[in-house]
Amino acid sequence: QVQLVESGGGLVQAGGSLRLSCAASGRTFSSYAMGWFRQAPGKEREFVAAIRRSGGITYYLDSVKGRFTISRDNAKNTVYLQMNSLKPEDTAVYYCAADESYLDFLKGARVDYWGKGTLVTVSS
Repeated sequence: QVQLVESGGGLVQAGGSLRLSCAASGRTFSSYAMGWFRQAPGKEREFVAAIRRSGGITYYLDSVKGRFTISRDNAKNTVYLQMNSLKPEDTAVYYCAADESYLDFLKGARVDYWGKGTLVTVSS
């Protein structure tokens, strides 16, 4: 079992920045690819970013490329999502996820573990 706890959400004006964190506990953190998803009101949950186990390769939703950066610190069992140049359309609940294969994030397959989410609200 892996437990994931997100933090760092909040209210920010358009153009601002936030950094989300996700602390993992349980099984070996470095054994899992990590990802971020989001769900806006009235919409389905969508993939935002993913990072492989070693942290060397990352993947992004096209609309966040160049604005968001995913990173991980395996020594701290934590994954981060740095969000810059935020837009009102980025408003959503952001979820941290862990999976043995990064491909599950990209293919929309069932993910092994989810956090409970943290709300990000971007005002115009």
